[in-house]
Amino acid sequence: MNTTMTGKSLLDTLAASLSALLSGLLEELCGPAVHRPVVGSVSAADLSVLLCLVGFVLLVNGLAASYLRRKLRQAGAHPESRAWRVQLWRTVGPPLYLLIWVYGVYLAATPILMKLSSDQGPHPVRELFDRLFDVGVFAVLFWLFFKVTHVLEAFLKEWAGPTSGKLGPLVVPVVGRSLRVIVPVLGLIFALPMIGLPPESAGVLAKGSSILIIGVVAYLLFQAVGLGEKAALARYDITAADNLEARKVYTQVHVLSKTLYVIIAVFTVASMLMLFEEVRRFGTSLLASAGVVGIVVGFAAQRTIANLFAGFQLALTQPIRLDDVVIVEGEWGRIEEITLTYVVVRIWDDRRLVVPLSHFIEQPFQNWTRVSADILGSVFVWADYTLPIAEVRPAVQRIVESCKDWDRRFWNLQVTDTNERAMQLRVLATAADASKAWNLRCEIREKLLALLQQQYPHSLPRMRAALDQTPPAPA
Repeated sequence: MNTTMTGKSLLDTLAASLSALLSGLLEELCGPAVHRPVVGSVSAADLSVLLCLVGFVLLVNGLAASYLRRKLRQAGAHPESRAWRVQLWRTVGPPLYLLIWVYGVYLAATPILMKLSSDQGPHPVRELFDRLFDVGVFAVLFWLFFKVTHVLEAFLKEWAGPTSGKLGPLVVPVVGRSLRVIVPVLGLIFALPMIGLPPESAGVLAKGSSILIIGVVAYLLFQAVGLGEKAALARYDITAADNLEARKVYTQVHVLSKTLYVIIAVFTVASMLMLFEEVRRFGTSLLASAGVVGIVVGFAAQRTIANLFAGFQLALTQPIRLDDVVIVEGEWGRIEEITLTYVVVRIWDDRRLVVPLSHFIEQPFQNWTRVSADILGSVFVWADYTLPIAEVRPAVQRIVESCKDWDRRFWNLQVTDTNERAMQLRVLATAADASKAWNLRCEIREKLLALLQQQYPHSLPRMRAALDQTPPAPA
């Protein structure tokens, strides 16, 4: 049975009983003249009943307001009272007052509306008033459901408390957002029958409700995936100096979560479309020719599918991870983003290189942080053969030790190459990561050149030539 129709019948019965009782009292007090029509078929007794019922509504509204104010005072008088209870009484007040007035106005106007008649069925004014009543009840209930979600979220925050660890701050906002979607949607689904739509609109209403429910389920699944992602990454700090394990987990979790997002989105759209008969017929015809369609789609999207499978392979084998330092296509940069089809590399000069995932499976590339972020930097300088290496080596040691980016693990100075004019010096020094290694190499190179210029200027690379001073032969 329709809930609104049941409520209306109860109000009609109550209004008829109160009208008969008040009319009888007025007739005893003022005589039969109170039933004389004043406006159309409305008598003075009907107007008096209307005023009495309005006064009754004012009394009920006043009692409800007094009760809520007393509850609020009691909650404020005790500091240990939970905040969600105070918020509950403040939240319930406005919708409750409005609901009292919606039912009260309907109750007060019913004795007069019952006297309206029409030869073609219910009077248009009565139909309009009934529709306004339905819309009013629906709006109040929807408003109440929406405001209650904030109370539930405040209750969850207090219930979780500071002892919930790292999961509490993650779970409570997600549950709060979910409640702000679930509760109004449920309220909408349960309250829509109160509008009293005609039977021909029932199919549209049922289909719309089904789409709404599917959307809510998809939203909850998205929230669950996001919560699981945050919970899995809560114990790892990718900004730490030694973040190899964090980069492994971040890469796997991000690729897995993106895959789940795509799967949920595809199934959600498919479920919504299958609610329509035309789409189901189209889907049946597609299944009948699934072999041909599969071959065509396979050829058309083979690169996309290859990248998609490369994403799964990358997540499992992890040749690259988020924040890895790589050299791809001759460019030095860091892995900034990994999607299901491509990778974004942030190059050292803030450019972005977008590379298909399949490139990292099929083509060679350099990964400077595959096992560790530690790196060995090298500096090459050419000098003349007259440079005393034994004297320069302690000076180079002092240069390396003065550099703040050297990690104190290893350094070395060696002659690595020679030619007919000069010899090549190579300075090796270790750093914690690639960025520090670059700065370390530049600093060592600058200080080593300054050393050669100031203390060994004659040992800089030079061009030698021999002059032949033999006198010419006599003629």
